[in-house]
Amino acid sequence: MIQKSVSIPAMSGALHQGILSPSVSHARFAIGDVVRHRLFEFRGVVFDVDPVFANSEEWYQAIPEDMRPAKDQPFYHLFAENNDSSYIAYVSQQNLVHDESDELVDHPAIAGLFDSYADGRYRLRREHRQ
Repeated sequence: MIQKSVSIPAMSGALHQGILSPSVSHARFAIGDVVRHRLFEFRGVVFDVDPVFANSEEWYQAIPEDMRPAKDQPFYHLFAENNDSSYIAYVSQQNLVHDESDELVDHPAIAGLFDSYADGRYRLRREHRQ
């Protein structure tokens, strides 16, 4: 069963894919959780978690400096939706909150990874559970 809060031990300050990892990252959200962005009008379902920033430097630098999140926090891959479309989003923990609407997320990739929805979270299909 996937826990709501996950502690991910680091490699004692070792370099991993060019990133010096913190001693411990605490992920507030788990795979299947429905979340909402704090600043922008979109919501989504978590389908992967990076303990620290793991995207390109070009992507990071494209974020306006006054809004750029710290890299040393969990980042979440989301099946996201807004009023216009569905897409994949990559969002820092500081910019996410739990979505309390209890509404399903309308993204075409959800059915391939999750099989049911209850209490604000999607459940992984059996073949994707460890």
